[in-house]
Amino acid sequence: MVRLLILVAAVALVLLILALIGSLSAERVHALPRALWVLIVVLVPLAGPIAYFLWGRPVDRTARRPAARPSSPDDDPEFLRSMNTEQSRRDRELLAQWERELRRDEEPPAPPAHDDKPQARDEDRG
Repeated sequence: MVRLLILVAAVALVLLILALIGSLSAERVHALPRALWVLIVVLVPLAGPIAYFLWGRPVDRTARRPAARPSSPDDDPEFLRSMNTEQSRRDRELLAQWERELRRDEEPPAPPAHDDKPQARDEDRG
């Protein structure tokens, strides 16, 4: 019997502390003003904190469900938007310019154009 009384007292103390913290830290409370909830929680043992948790505590459905985070960068719209920045456009233009220069350097030189004039050979000169 004493153990049960100690257990009930411990549960009441924990509920009292949690209800006080909840009622004092919440932005809004339901049904009654905050000061009245604090008085109920402190003055009515066990039933006061239970009443606060049932009727006074604000229900914040968005806080219970964390926002779904993308599993990879390709799923993140913010990441995909950042890929189209001015810097990435300049990088693409610079890469295209380098590729054009490489292609131009790899092309074989054009054969020399033949003139209509016959060229003098070493044998003819001398």
